[in-house]
Amino acid sequence: MKVKNSLIAALLLVLAVPSIAVARDKKIGQRGMLESMQSVPCGAKERGVNGLGSVFASVGVAHVNSHEQLCPQYLLRTDAMDYHIRPLDLKHPVVLPVGHEAEFRVKKDRLYLRMADGEKKELEYQVVSQQPANTENNVESTAYRPPQNDNNAQPPANSQPTNPGVAKATAPANNVAPPPPPPPQQ
Repeated sequence: MKVKNSLIAALLLVLAVPSIAVARDKKIGQRGMLESMQSVPCGAKERGVNGLGSVFASVGVAHVNSHEQLCPQYLLRTDAMDYHIRPLDLKHPVVLPVGHEAEFRVKKDRLYLRMADGEKKELEYQVVSQQPANTENNVESTAYRPPQNDNNAQPPANSQPTNPGVAKATAPANNVAPPPPPPPQQ
């Protein structure tokens, strides 16, 4: 009986070890292509007086140096979405190879990325924006646009006013004043 139990335990152990090894090599989610990298402003670094010295600085005693900080921003393109991402570690950002394929997963506003043909280290990025793929030229503004009236359109020739006793308003429908008459020629 003890031999049978130990044989079953050994068989379960042999079956469990390969499944753990397969779980480690599992792909992390989606795949995409790093299309471009841009340097974008992401804040200003200021050096000046802090604490009690700020009271004296308000009098105009101190000088504050500031310069704009630039961050790398990547465009990660998949079949369905375009992601604009920035590294979270701004002091030591890893420069990614543009034009190479990457594997990633998205969790809230974070994107965990690793290069498909490079290191197996996962890098953490912030998702700045995302939009459906191939919508650069087809984006419509959500602003209100009044319907466009065709000035050359004329009413049908046989149109009759519905109430002949009421005179029509002389203001055009599109609230644009008619052009002034041409000056008389002498």
